[in-house]
Amino acid sequence: MDFGINNFFDMKNKDSKIGHFQDLEHIDGVSISTISCGLYDKKRDDLVLFYFREGANYANVYTQSKLVSENIKWNKKIKDKKIFGILINTRNANALTGKDGYNSLKKISLTLSKLLTSKQISDDDKPREIKANQILFACTGTIGEKFPENVILNNTKNLVEKLKYTQNKLIWIKAALGIMTTDTKPKLSMAECKIGSSEVKVYGIAKGSGMIFPNMATTLGFIFTDANIPSSILKQILNLNIRTTFNAITCDGDTSTNDMVSIFSTGKANNKEIKSFKDPKLKQFINSVHQVMLNLAKRVASDGEGATKFVTIKCLNSKTEKDAKNICFSIANSPLVKTAIFGQDPNWGRIAMAIGKSGATVKHEKLSISMGSNIIFREGKLDKNYNENILSEYMKNENIEITVDLSIGSKEFTAYTMDLSKEYIEINSDYRS
Repeated sequence: MDFGINNFFDMKNKDSKIGHFQDLEHIDGVSISTISCGLYDKKRDDLVLFYFREGANYANVYTQSKLVSENIKWNKKIKDKKIFGILINTRNANALTGKDGYNSLKKISLTLSKLLTSKQISDDDKPREIKANQILFACTGTIGEKFPENVILNNTKNLVEKLKYTQNKLIWIKAALGIMTTDTKPKLSMAECKIGSSEVKVYGIAKGSGMIFPNMATTLGFIFTDANIPSSILKQILNLNIRTTFNAITCDGDTSTNDMVSIFSTGKANNKEIKSFKDPKLKQFINSVHQVMLNLAKRVASDGEGATKFVTIKCLNSKTEKDAKNICFSIANSPLVKTAIFGQDPNWGRIAMAIGKSGATVKHEKLSISMGSNIIFREGKLDKNYNENILSEYMKNENIEITVDLSIGSKEFTAYTMDLSKEYIEINSDYRS
């Protein structure tokens, strides 16, 4: 399905009603612009700008792929304490484009910084000069194609002119739509909490549907808050929460060249100064960031290319968290497991196969395997109450849960994935058409 804002008012389209999304409203210090600049053959939003009028503290995590996009190389060189914008384009990954791709970003950043400086002069009593190295980039799309420098340059003026200082639910949905590639629906999440006595908002959007597997960060995710948090502490919060959220999902076992997850703090909530990651006043905030990130990560996994089912995989009572994680992802990335789930086939032997090949420490006589509330294999043998017909009925559900209990330790991990359908092949054999 092609998604545009009009889909949300189409009552025949039950999965895309505007009411299905959380009520992200205004967050002080963030401005948004989303336009169509013609990166696709069909008209759709494909260029998104987030502008931080007074600057924002920030932190990023990136893919650990040995081949990374030019925008990640650009971002890693930025050392300023505050940034003033992030520009996101779709359709083109700007990966394996070499110096040309990098220089394109340099030209766009110079143009964009001048336009934003002019906006400062016209809108602010104490205008700032915004520099090229105070702008981040995120790119997503096809790898290896020439970066559309001129198309983007020709549209930056229009993009800046359309910046909205005040947001609403529609604007956030429009931004989430603007960063999509093969996604079938936008991903948004929000939470509210307190830091001391100050009310704080945490909003987030993400994109991702294919080439999803964690390696420090997965897909594109952007978290925004009006909390006043130093960049160094934001980095610690992001690193803590990435492990069990964006680093706990997989769609196809492939790590992108462009993965990045970022968090931006405008400081407009005016909470009391936070000097330490261990400050007890941060507890609610850390939990809220985790809530937003996990919600977004699950939305990415459930919207995997061609997905018909959302799968949660838990490994309990492992000797180490690493072993638990390896088992979860061995199951989640197995084409045989994923196709069985799509076909609603209770072939639990494929799960056992994936456990065995994971490299984790497993004791056969202590191993148990369940799907939903159905215990299949208990302490080394088929459970006496196992009924394949009941399990077959369970596998008709859209949400499937697999639990592996090793009973040899106290560590655990949970991963999220989707099934592997015929549509996955159709999408990826026709990706550039």
